[in-house]
Amino acid sequence: MKAPVQHGESEYNLSGKIGGDANLSPRGQQYARQLPDLVAMSAGSRKLTVWTSTLKRTIQTARFLPFEKLEWKALDELDSGVCDGLTYGQIEERYPADFAARDDDKYNYRYLGGESYRDVVIRLEPIIMELERSEDILIVTHQAVLRCIYAYLKNVAQDQSPWMEVPLHTLIKLTPRAYNTDEERFKANIPAVSTWRGETST
Repeated sequence: MKAPVQHGESEYNLSGKIGGDANLSPRGQQYARQLPDLVAMSAGSRKLTVWTSTLKRTIQTARFLPFEKLEWKALDELDSGVCDGLTYGQIEERYPADFAARDDDKYNYRYLGGESYRDVVIRLEPIIMELERSEDILIVTHQAVLRCIYAYLKNVAQDQSPWMEVPLHTLIKLTPRAYNTDEERFKANIPAVSTWRGETST
């Protein structure tokens, strides 16, 4: 079983900002407290290993889980460079050419001083190799990183990953089979903002 999950709703999520190292919002804190119950529903009595990024919102999300936890710098969110801490509206206003370029090719677009989805996929290679060797892993990470891992585990082309919907407050249980990967989603009954933006506007 591999269970990728996005961190709980953060203060940046509430204000529409990208990147940063924000704390969880009050609803995100609620989710962190409920996550052990979701894990028990999805994994039963299995003993999981929890992987987080080095950023506060993933560590705070995982803190109530009664399992061994490992922090991976490679699981940190896509680096948004000069756009870190801005909303999409501010990016469009300050960097209109870049905003349009990202709309045209989100997978390959690299933020000024930051990363692209393609860069994240390369950065995740050691994580993927370790994931292939490991059983019963719960990965608490960020939207772009989660999309790339999810695409790999579901055998979807990585250039489609930027538009995958991986909502907040939802645990995704993936179970590899001989010819495919079974998927179940366990959603907490805790509201959260939507961080998904459609292909024409992302």
